[in-house]
Amino acid sequence: MVRFFAHFLFLLAAWTLVIKFAFPAAFSWWEGVSFTEYVMWDFWWIIHIWLGWVLLHWRRYSFSLAISVSVAEIVIILYKFIIFLEDPDWTMWTANWFVNKLFVLACFCLLLGYFMKRRRVLSSS
Repeated sequence: MVRFFAHFLFLLAAWTLVIKFAFPAAFSWWEGVSFTEYVMWDFWWIIHIWLGWVLLHWRRYSFSLAISVSVAEIVIILYKFIIFLEDPDWTMWTANWFVNKLFVLACFCLLLGYFMKRRRVLSSS
């Protein structure tokens, strides 16, 4: 299951790069506007790749890192959802962002739940 989460994180990182950088940059180019017009600057994908790698190459700190990143991501995403849903501005960009965040939230809720359920085994590894 830990291997599944690692690969899920790699997939999320790739999807984030496409949704927040590649697609917006290509659309900007097509519209003839600034390259960064629609880019959503976000560097959590780096942490997702790092955490995925750490899960595949287990270290003493892997359990703590997985729990810490999960809690941080869940809190941040829920806060962003509260702010956004108070006055939503649904565009192609915000819809892409919202769906991406739903998948990231699902990943980290599942990861947190699994790690907490198996904490005795995983924390002693």
